Amino acid sequence: MSFFEIFALGGFVVFVYVTLLWFISLALKNSSIVDIFWGLGFVLATGVYFMLSNDGYQGRQLLMLALVAIWGIRLSVHIGRRNIGKGEDFRYANWRRQYAEKWWWRSYLQVFLLQGLILWLISTPLLTAQYHATPDHFTVLDILGLLVWGIGFFFEAVGDWQLMVFKANPANKGKVLNTGLWRYTRHPNYFGDATLWWGYFLIALTTHNGFLTIYAPAFMTFLLMKVSGVAMLEKTLVETKPQYRDYVQATNAFFPGPPRKS
Repeated sequence: MSFFEIFALGGFVVFVYVTLLWFISLALKNSSIVDIFWGLGFVLATGVYFMLSNDGYQGRQLLMLALVAIWGIRLSVHIGRRNIGKGEDFRYANWRRQYAEKWWWRSYLQVFLLQGLILWLISTPLLTAQYHATPDHFTVLDILGLLVWGIGFFFEAVGDWQLMVFKANPANKGKVLNTGLWRYTRHPNYFGDATLWWGYFLIALTTHNGFLTIYAPAFMTFLLMKVSGVAMLEKTLVETKPQYRDYVQATNAFFPGPPRKS
């Protein structure tokens, strides 16, 4: 199969995946379940690419499959543990109130199909790295990509864990976490998520035309910084936690750095 045939089939699988999730969300009256299955969607797409890229270098295929599986499964489990039993996330609940009886079909377009489209389009590095047969050995870029992915995974996983432990302590209710990784960046988990996508890109860069997939990590970084991540969350935190303004003055928003005097 050609690259574009495999990519198209991956898109169809993702379309079926998000459509099934939409039906489940209608039954549960909870559109925010899409967040739980975001990471697993990439695992599914990467698995399709792995099975169909018969001529690719197997070592790189296995590396990419393993990295995406480790990241995607951990992310879905973490979000599932955080969200299950807590009701619908406030963002989706606000849309449900805004669109009322229209939300059942708007949620398909605005949430499920849109996220499925984004997932599919930015999965190109995950296919590119697996599709091409050359180079038929690991290169410096593969090793560099693995290291960058490791840094990103560390920030995301450890940042999520530190925040979970902090919130689990009733004494911290209403307080702002400013220790551990959160001392150096206000969003270590978002920074980590963006960074590991640059790791995927570096591995894809090893192969033919891999440079064309640079849009994927660039777009993910933009989304996390300006759309669905930092920008959206910070607006809520500034309004609900007075201490957060001091934290903003003392701590970098995204890229880690030494704390400043408030």
